[in-house]
Amino acid sequence: MLKNFLTPDLYPALPEIFLLTMACVILLVDVFLDRAQRWITAALTLITLIGCALITYQTMDGQVVLTFSNMFVDDLLGDFLKLMIYLSVIVVVIYSRDYLVARQLDKGEYYLLVLFATLGMMVMVSAAHFLTIYLGLELLSLSLYALVAIDRDSPRATEAAMKYFVLGSLASGLLLYGMSMVYGATGTLEIGGVSQALHLGVANKTVLVFGLVFIVSGIAFKLGAVPFHMWVPDVYQGAPTPITLLISSAPKLAAFAIAMRMLVYGMLEIAEHWQQMLMILAVLSIALGNLAAIAQTNLKRMLAYSAISHMGFMLLGLMSGTVSADPRYALNAYSSSLYYVVAYVIMSLGSFGMILLMSRAGYEAEHLEDFKGLNQRSPWFAAVMMALMFSMAGVPFFVGFFAKFSVLLAAIDAGHIAVAIFAVMFSLIGAFYYLRIVKLMYFDAPVDAAPIVASHDMRFLLSLNGAAVVLFGIFPDTLMSLCTYALLRSL
Repeated sequence: MLKNFLTPDLYPALPEIFLLTMACVILLVDVFLDRAQRWITAALTLITLIGCALITYQTMDGQVVLTFSNMFVDDLLGDFLKLMIYLSVIVVVIYSRDYLVARQLDKGEYYLLVLFATLGMMVMVSAAHFLTIYLGLELLSLSLYALVAIDRDSPRATEAAMKYFVLGSLASGLLLYGMSMVYGATGTLEIGGVSQALHLGVANKTVLVFGLVFIVSGIAFKLGAVPFHMWVPDVYQGAPTPITLLISSAPKLAAFAIAMRMLVYGMLEIAEHWQQMLMILAVLSIALGNLAAIAQTNLKRMLAYSAISHMGFMLLGLMSGTVSADPRYALNAYSSSLYYVVAYVIMSLGSFGMILLMSRAGYEAEHLEDFKGLNQRSPWFAAVMMALMFSMAGVPFFVGFFAKFSVLLAAIDAGHIAVAIFAVMFSLIGAFYYLRIVKLMYFDAPVDAAPIVASHDMRFLLSLNGAAVVLFGIFPDTLMSLCTYALLRSL
């Protein structure tokens, strides 16, 4: 039996192997450290992520390589998304440090769970098989459930973790059931095999469409799209802010990856079915997200509803990849969707980073009134927050404007003019709650005159984050070209 075993090519999976090895090393090292030496664990975590980025960059050759019996794929799209995930998690770790130390939450398990969550995202991004997708998804999900509940003395965090766990388990069940129906319809769990079965016409289309409904539902939950959004506001508000920062950023990139792998790479032949489903999800998410955000006084909860509407815009790009028309329109649609999710992650990191900057020991700056008079306390960080809010609202010339413009253009090219007009109208409604924060910062008297205390690395990185939102808005072609090239070499 063993003589028929083929040794897989481990080279494409070197970043994952390195991260797993380092996570085990950090686990052992952390046992011998006391609280005063916890910075060593944080430093090792950052070194691990930088090492992964260097390995990914070194192994990036633009070729599509399949290994582990066609269960793992290494392509340019995967490499690009992995680099963005490393960057996001590095930013999360640096932003979180002061907050965690002030609340005595800088435990070794925090850094280990962050690394295992990153490993789960990397597996999801490189999955070429339904089982690999599921393994990566569960590794990410279980790590996030534990992270949400890391503050054991907080009833709010424990409640949020329970809600997230119960609803997340339900969503995983839906996804797994959908995968089993696809297997029944095509006889394979390989994404390439499903595509081939559809192309040759040997798949049972009726069973496949039923399975597709469950798969789209599972993906929509991970993205936080309506009507699978119930967990988003509660988890964003209940989790400690560093964990909210993590949930709102890198996992969105991994969710986009599995949507691309399963729907575009695997089931493009029945795109008319999943495009209709994505249209309903996009319209509902944009409408509910923007309307519900207006009523919020908690900034984390407001940004949660904002995230729902942003994921609606991202789905707008995914649903606009036409099949029968010019293939360039499909590439433009998918690259605009990728551009949108990357732009959203940059904006989300900055927004929650500002909440962490304003927070201090025993004080959570998560209410709108906490940002009153910020311009009088720190004109520079008020300007950074203003840039982030303008970008989220889609004001020219910030990265958020070009992200929205590109997906709306893709929707119009695909003939969805009514949906594009609808999205623009609700985007205008949504501008209210972003501009309200700018008004509070510049025109209201400060409630709290305490100085803003933060480490130099966090201040520098947050300033860089704000500058990225502006620079990618002034020069949008750089990021857009990267997204288009990564997809072009991977499709």
